[in-house]
Amino acid sequence: MEATFWALVPPIIAIVLALITKEVYISLLIGILSGALFYTDFHILQALETTFDIMSDKVGGNITIIIFLVILGMLVSLMSKSGASAAYGKWAARSIKSKRGALAATSALGALIFVDDYFNCLTVGTVMSPVTDRHKITRAKLAYIIDATAAPVCIIAPISSWAAAVGSSMPEGSSIDGFGLFLRTIPANFYALFTVAMIIFLIVTNFDFGPMKKYNDKHPEGGDTLVELQQETANTKGRVYDLIIPIATLIVFCVLAMLYTGGILEGASVKDAFADCSAGLSLAIGSFFTLIVIFLLYIPRKVITARAFMESITDGFKAMVPAILILTFAWTLSGVCGASYLNAGAFVSNVVSESSMPTGLLPAIFFLVALGLAFATGTSWGTFAILIPIAVSVFGGMEITSILTISVASILAGAVCGDHISPISDTTILASTGANCNHLDHVSTQSPYALLVAAVCFVTYLLAGFTESIWVSLPVGLVLMVLILCGIYFVSRKMQKN
Repeated sequence: MEATFWALVPPIIAIVLALITKEVYISLLIGILSGALFYTDFHILQALETTFDIMSDKVGGNITIIIFLVILGMLVSLMSKSGASAAYGKWAARSIKSKRGALAATSALGALIFVDDYFNCLTVGTVMSPVTDRHKITRAKLAYIIDATAAPVCIIAPISSWAAAVGSSMPEGSSIDGFGLFLRTIPANFYALFTVAMIIFLIVTNFDFGPMKKYNDKHPEGGDTLVELQQETANTKGRVYDLIIPIATLIVFCVLAMLYTGGILEGASVKDAFADCSAGLSLAIGSFFTLIVIFLLYIPRKVITARAFMESITDGFKAMVPAILILTFAWTLSGVCGASYLNAGAFVSNVVSESSMPTGLLPAIFFLVALGLAFATGTSWGTFAILIPIAVSVFGGMEITSILTISVASILAGAVCGDHISPISDTTILASTGANCNHLDHVSTQSPYALLVAAVCFVTYLLAGFTESIWVSLPVGLVLMVLILCGIYFVSRKMQKN
């Protein structure tokens, strides 16, 4: 289909409706149906057929992610029923004495789990929510820490599913090593680095502003979840290591599975194996083996009964149904805007490639375009696939130059930022799921923080584009970020005193 501006209308409808009605499911569904109607020239039956065709394709193509979510729900339920989560909470309460400590521990755990953002969001939320609840940290703040740590850490980690996605986005015929280019973009990924800096500032100063502050003031006791992901039982047999061992096992097996699916046994190097791995399949394999380990860890010691183990399987599935449903709708909306249907990517590509502007402006422009595209489609990986080949072709595509590195980094940064502020983003959905926070509360409280970082990034990419120097623009951007945060902090404190 010819790519036009109308390709962007369905996600805009979904996002606007979600923000107005606070109802994610129906908003996504209306966005999907509107896109199908555009594609079929408003033939209702054909639009429904198209909708269900796309949905079945998307669910089938992402079935390993769904399997991973289901198994992860089972693992969470098992760790809760065993009393391991409660044991960890008690241990953490003794070890972590302050709100700052709880937030710092949450952020540090997120940084350690850099293999995949899905895994990161759900695991950190499960492990740390009892600890943050004890220190009266709201679930919206927990969701922000999880989300702002997950994708930014994954996008600057060489060993991650995100590195593989970026490395595989090179256009056909290019002689550029995708993984080598990714490594060079790490210090130029200003959104990821500035977001980490902002998290550190907020934790150290114990400060919030904007909608997040209003939300925290509205829930002074924290732990403001509507329904617990899994209600803890009175089981006291579980120990701290009954939580630590499964999580460590999950990390190890997921990494090993990535190497396996990437062809390490067929002679591929470690770098190539991570670049060519199937992230969804790897996470499903790793979580399955972890389920076996938990069975061997719990059942022989009678931490839980065999019947409780089987009950956890269905309980875990039920707990993940809302996240799976939202993801299914988000994937379907992305599909109806994809190349086979409304082709939103081609429209954006044409706008970017046909514009004539100074080379120095391109990194900042790429950043804004990536931000808007990821916001509208809810997928940062799809944004990589669309815009990175354009950037490579614009700058020749034969060797890695400074301006190419900065431009690709700006695409990665913009995609992560757009992903953060989009209510239809899978990562954002999973962050709110992991923290057990109302999804739209998470989006509304996180967006101002992400947009503040985005504004600083835009200025920094302007500087980087004209100087073609990462090491000049990075410290300037960091200083600007800190100065703005300090200004907001002191103005807020002064207003409180008055």
